[in-house]
Amino acid sequence: MKKILTAAFLALGLAGPALADGHDKLVTVVTADEPQVQLMSMVLTHQAIDKGHASHILLCGPGGDIALKDAPESATAPQPPRDASPQGLLQAAIKKGATVEVCAIYLPGKGADESVLIDGVGVAQPPAMADAMVDDDSVVWSF
Repeated sequence: MKKILTAAFLALGLAGPALADGHDKLVTVVTADEPQVQLMSMVLTHQAIDKGHASHILLCGPGGDIALKDAPESATAPQPPRDASPQGLLQAAIKKGATVEVCAIYLPGKGADESVLIDGVGVAQPPAMADAMVDDDSVVWSF
């Protein structure tokens, strides 16, 4: 059965068992506008990548702003305790092989095109994204 985890479950430490139960793929959905939530979504996604799980990151609404070349300061400012930023960890996840996309309606909603996105970020196609999210081998984390 598909396990859908929310940030509340993650805070309770339930993410580890879900990925340990034979789920190979992680889909991280980030919609939050809070820099600390955005950063923690990237920290936890990195932990899963480091444990060998394929990762697909979907950024929507305010979460999409961390993928902008001209991102808000909240996405690029270092945060304690390790002076990491949401965008910095997003770029590191891309280097580790994560697939990163903004929602299909994100750029049209901003009146922009893909040229405003940092390298390595594409635009999600709804059928393919839906397939990734409902795959029996996937776990979906939503922040």
